Formats: sequence, structure tokens, C-alpha cells
Amino acid sequence: MSLLVLVTALWAFSFSLIGVYLSGQVDSYFAVLMRVGLAFLVFLPLLRPRLLRPRQMVVLLGVGALQLGVMYIFFYQSFLLLSVPEVLLFTIFTPIYIALLDDLLFGRFTPFYLLTAILAVIGAAVIRYQSVSESFWAGFLVVQGANLCFALGQVGYRRFSATLPDELPRHSVFAWFYLGALGVALPAFFLLGNVQALPTSGLQWGVLLWLGLVASGLGFFMWNLGAVKVDAGTLAIMNNALIPAGLLVNLVIWNRDADLMRLALGAVIIGLSLWLNHWWKKRQEAALVS
Repeated sequence: MSLLVLVTALWAFSFSLIGVYLSGQVDSYFAVLMRVGLAFLVFLPLLRPRLLRPRQMVVLLGVGALQLGVMYIFFYQSFLLLSVPEVLLFTIFTPIYIALLDDLLFGRFTPFYLLTAILAVIGAAVIRYQSVSESFWAGFLVVQGANLCFALGQVGYRRFSATLPDELPRHSVFAWFYLGALGVALPAFFLLGNVQALPTSGLQWGVLLWLGLVASGLGFFMWNLGAVKVDAGTLAIMNNALIPAGLLVNLVIWNRDADLMRLALGAVIIGLSLWLNHWWKKRQEAALVS
């Protein structure tokens, strides 16, 4: 849980950095390529190829390609079809996908996880909801593609990690995850990128370095590591906890307008869903002991 909270705080800054210094100024496919490539370089020296069998390596490559590579392609494409508030609004469905997919992959059904995930979605909607345009269905489907990829990637890593021995150091194999994402980001840039819109200032390069080395490099590793250590309900809820955290950072540092009442109310609802999930988990554990 502490890892998810730490990464939530870390990623809360990333949204504002992208919005203020990169969005509309630096080619999005190049930004994705830089983030994924730098993250791969962070973990490349730690890679111990012999720790995984070839089949396990392919699975981890696929998880990285899906959770980062394909997800980013969908995500950035959505900005061509929707306004930024609409994109943010439609990302709130990720917790529901996580709750359902985790049960599907682990062969079970936990209605309470779905309930708390829906409650987290309601809390995020309170914060982010704004009226949407009349023609938004294509954009909505594209964002759901990104949501599904991110959810599948998280649940897929939980499933994959459960098959590994506890003593295997996860940092020694995580470079395969980023290599899988790089296998998507690199051709996407060459096919769809705009070489006329590369960074033009030291500040933009600095932001990309931070996002690649820290937010993507350390961030996604810690997020996936934390995802393995919590139940599906907590993971689903934490996917939406980033919304109030990101708005708070943006308000405090960049002085952007935000509805403080809606921010507080939405955060309380998300917090309530997390508390309910924790209460239910403790109750289940107590029932098993007795």
C-alpha cells in the first residue's frame, strides 16, 4: 500500500509537468519513446536474463507492451478526438476493469471489489465531471482502450508475479517489461511521430529526463511491485486516487483553478471506498481465523 501511495504522489506531479511544459509543444510519440527508453536504461544494468525462462520473458515483454506501449498509443490518440477534461473524465472507469479482470484471471468473483471500485469511480467523477461534447463516442472508445490496456497490464503482472518464486529479485528482470513497451513506442514514433516537434529547450529536456528516469522508470516498477502486495479492491481504488492528488499539486504549485469543494468531496468518497475495502478485507481475515 505504501508503494502505491508513494507512486501516486510521484505521478501527481507528472500530469502538471506534461500539461505545462510538453503538451502541444513536444511530439507526444517522441515523449512516449523518451519515457520508455530512459526507463529501460534505468533497469538494463540490473537485468539478469537467466533468472527467467524464455516463456516467462515473453510474458513480461507482453505485459510491458500492453500496460505501457499500447496504452500510451490509445491515450495520446484520444487527445485528437476529445478535450482534456473529457479524456480525464473517461479514465475513471479503470478501477472497474481492474476488479473484473483480476477476478477473471484468478478464477473468482468478488462483488465487494466491484462495489468499492464503482464507489471510487463516483468519487473521481465528482472531481472531474464536466459537460461533454455532443460527438464523443469514438473518443470514449479510444480512452476505454487505454483504460483496458492499463488494467490488463496491472492484473497481468499480478498474475505473472504470482508464478515467480518469492526470492526472485523483481528488479533483476523488470527491464524486460520496459523492453516490451519500447517495442511498441519505437515503431509508433517512426510511423506516426513528428520530427519537427522535438524538444527545443533545456527545460523540456529536463522534464523528459525526470519523467523517463523517475516517473516511468522508478514509478512503474514500484507501482507494479505494490500492485502485487495488495488485494484487487485496493489496487482498483488507488487507480483513481491519483485524480485528487494531481489536482491538488496543480492547484498548489501552478495556481490553476479548481473547485475545492468538489475536490474535497470526491477525495472523501475515494477515501471511503478505500476504508470500506480495508474493513471488508479485515472482516474476511477474521472470519477465516475463527
